[in-house]
Formats: sequence, C-alpha cells, structure tokens
Amino acid sequence: MNALQFPAGLAALAPRYDTILCDVWGVIHNGRAAFTEACDALVKFRQQGGQVSLITNAPVPNKQVIRLFEPLGVPHAVFDTCVSSGDATRAELAARPEMTVWRMGGDEGWEHDRFLYEGLGHTFIDDDRADLLLCIGLRDQVNDQPEDYRAELARAVAKGIPMLCANPDKQVRVGGKLYWCAGALAAIYEDLGGQVIYPGKPYAPIYTLAAARLSELKSPPTRILCIGDSPATDVRGARLQGFDSLYVGTGLKQHGADFEAEVTDLLADYGEEATYAMTGLRW
Repeated sequence: MNALQFPAGLAALAPRYDTILCDVWGVIHNGRAAFTEACDALVKFRQQGGQVSLITNAPVPNKQVIRLFEPLGVPHAVFDTCVSSGDATRAELAARPEMTVWRMGGDEGWEHDRFLYEGLGHTFIDDDRADLLLCIGLRDQVNDQPEDYRAELARAVAKGIPMLCANPDKQVRVGGKLYWCAGALAAIYEDLGGQVIYPGKPYAPIYTLAAARLSELKSPPTRILCIGDSPATDVRGARLQGFDSLYVGTGLKQHGADFEAEVTDLLADYGEEATYAMTGLRW
C-alpha cells in the first residue's frame, strides 16, 4: 500500500500525466458557482500540453452539462471534451432498441430528461409491464426519500425487470445542501435482489467513452489522473480502471481542520486508496 500524498497543488503532479479525467460537481463547481482555483488549475494543465476530459455522473447528455458552465462561471478553456453518465446511458439504450422502457424520476420532468432517449425509437410504458426500468432520479428531489420508492421498486424486481441507472451517485451537493440521486434508488433495487446496469462511474463504460473521445479529438490517453470528490465513484473508479486518483475536499464531504486525518479515515471507511488528496483543486 502506497502512502497517501498531499501535494500543494496540481503543478507538482502535472509532469507525471498527459491526461486528466475530472469530475464536475464538487470539483469545478457546486451547482451554484464555479470554483475559480480549480478551473484555473485545469486551464494551466492544458496550456502545458495536457488534455482534460470532464467525466460526470450527471444523468443527461454532455450538451446539457456544458450549457450550465457559462452561467456558473466555468470557462470552456477548462476542458477538451466532456463525457456524462447520460452519454453512456444513451449508448446502453441504443443497444436495446426493442425494449419497452419504464421511466422513473427526474424532477425536472420528461421535457428535460428526454435528451437521454429522444430519437432512439423506444416505446415507453410507465409501469411494471416494461422490459427495462430507466432510473433517472427521484420524482421530487426536494421532498422524496429513497425509501419512499421501495414498494414500487419491489414490484419491478418481482417481474425480473433490469434497471438502467442513469446516475450511479447516491447524493450530490448543490450549494450547501445534499440531494438524493438515482444511485440511492439503485442501491435499494440491488438490496431487493434486482439487476442494475451502471454506465457511469465507477464502472468501465464511461471511462471507455472518455478515452475514445479524447483519442478522436487529440491523442490516446496513456498517463491518466482521475480527479473527484467521491471515494465511492471517483476514487473507486480510478482504482478499477488502474488509474491514479486525486481526491478533493470541496464536494460531498465537508471537512474540518485536520484534513489529512479526516481524508485518511474517510477513504478507509470506503475501503479505498487515493494516490493524492487536496482540500480543493488548485494549481
């Protein structure tokens, strides 16, 4: 086991890597405003010849992720490409064109979530007669709790319907508040004995897609650093893919004065090892 390192900034690490796969929410913005130091760090990495793919578990295609950047103050010079769990989910749906689909969640409504599946030709039956349960999130992200869905999910499990989870994250921080995500419903589904397909982090499809897009756009990534705020998705995903990881403390977990001890304990709680950790991404 290698000891967790605490570099002062990304500048100390940049010469070791040609590619960064960087999380979005909790790393470069919090859903309310950009983290300026984090954005500047990625811009400088690219100016020195590195390439950056943003890699997010947002359950929408990347165009819907990127459209929020300008209002939040995230400059487009931060990244070369952006890959979302929504992109990987859409690819999974496209591979199953014959299936009828039961859509669950998305409190912004189907007008927003339609980007996941429009043009793919699926038939939608919003009950347990479907072939596939597409879990986008909770129907009311503000007021609902994941356990509110257990009985409904149990009916789908009893029918043997696989779930396609558009966002493996269990929670996301927006400003100073945590909100439940589709991954929390997927955890209940698995607890009930159901099958869940995860296209997003920490699973391989989203990493494969990010590498393919970088290869088409610039060059195949070889020396890769993954950056994120979640031990369960970002750090674990890096380990599963054989990449180094940098944990940053600006997202899900609110840290106190003893950052090094707290992060060491946090990673141990998840049974994960990061390569590096910083209070926040900076150059």
